[in-house]
Amino acid sequence: MFDVDPFILARAQFATNISFHILFPSITMGMAWILLFFRLRYTMTGDKHWENAYHFWVKIFALSFAIGVVSGITMSFQFGTNWPGFMERTGNISGPLLGYEVLTAFFLEATFLGVMLFGKNRVSNKVHLLSCALVAVGTSLSAFWILSLNSWMQTPAGYIIEDGVFHVDSWTAVIFNPSFPYRLAHMMTATMLTAAFLVMGVSAWRLKQKVDGPGTAKVFKAMVVITMLFAPLQVVIGDLHGLNTLEHQPAKIAAIEGVWETHSGVPFTVFGMPDEATRTTRFALEIPYAASWILTHDINGEVRGLNEFEGEHPPVAIVFWSFRVMVGVGMMMILVSWWAGWELFRRKQKPSAMLLNAASWMTFSGWVAVLAGWYVTEIGRQPWIVQGLLTSADVVADHASGVMLSTFTGYMVLYLFILLSYIGTLRYMATKQAASLLDLKPMPEPVTNLPPAAGA
Repeated sequence: MFDVDPFILARAQFATNISFHILFPSITMGMAWILLFFRLRYTMTGDKHWENAYHFWVKIFALSFAIGVVSGITMSFQFGTNWPGFMERTGNISGPLLGYEVLTAFFLEATFLGVMLFGKNRVSNKVHLLSCALVAVGTSLSAFWILSLNSWMQTPAGYIIEDGVFHVDSWTAVIFNPSFPYRLAHMMTATMLTAAFLVMGVSAWRLKQKVDGPGTAKVFKAMVVITMLFAPLQVVIGDLHGLNTLEHQPAKIAAIEGVWETHSGVPFTVFGMPDEATRTTRFALEIPYAASWILTHDINGEVRGLNEFEGEHPPVAIVFWSFRVMVGVGMMMILVSWWAGWELFRRKQKPSAMLLNAASWMTFSGWVAVLAGWYVTEIGRQPWIVQGLLTSADVVADHASGVMLSTFTGYMVLYLFILLSYIGTLRYMATKQAASLLDLKPMPEPVTNLPPAAGA
């Protein structure tokens, strides 16, 4: 009845899960540090606007955290249900790294998130501030371990293989594999931009609607500073990451650039339609020598083409276009953030209606860039699950197409419902005054003068 290849469905299902899951850590990892900033500003200045901002956004942080945890657990189960060969072959490496993430990061986040949410009027401000700091550190530790494993899959190191099973030869080499520092820096910067544009976009909408007062303007201004700094920084990190990828995963770079033949002085293709059947890029709009200059910092630098990797390179079109979406959104981030900075700091005026509209439209731009970048990273590794050593087809479970299609459809429907509910909740909260979302009533004093119990 079903003709679809179960292997393709297994990949599509995992892609759906990871695409949905990554949306929420990409918010919480950056927002944890933003919340710490709000709490520090309140502690240093005593300005209630920063406390109101903190309590407004910590609720959104908690909601994002909860969805991220649940979807992450679902995703991890798929290693057993759909990709059992992965854990059978690499479990000696991937198992401990995932375990370290739970032990050093998740417990820290989950424990002190409760204090962040419910600690008002229950713990001192210092304890509250410490809890914020520990949750921020915990989210970054979580990223550290997960990205270490992902980077090891991209650039494996520190292993030996015995009877087809991977064993650790050096944990230092495994954890700090060649692409890990670049991927960690790139992802952490992406999460800061995702969270900052979310906060900035919602604040811009609230300013437009005159929902809140001076506190919202302060938050908007703070996010402008963060995005002005991190958006250009991401370009620099991305360049370094690209050089590392060229060295270790040249097929991925060839797909990103749509380069078919190995040659020097390669142009950068701004627009084109990669065609794997003819091994050409149709309708190509090119900038001469630009790809060689970007990738090798030499206009005559050589770039290896896809034809050198025939049968062992990723699907070209989706990698090619995902990269351009990521870069395009990144350029828009720089434009909007520096436009906002020019209005607020150079001209020293209130943000214009046009700027507020632009910032509102950029609310979820971080999600688009993160997803596009993740597709470049993960689809660009194919057909390998561990680069050059183990293919995805080697580790997939032998399920029937009907089973895979039904679970895939179920995930799609459920995730779409949750995503729309999340955005609806965010919109609802954005219509409320920040202070109205707080429980500002002090806790009642304990009663100590109770009458004696009957019969005492």
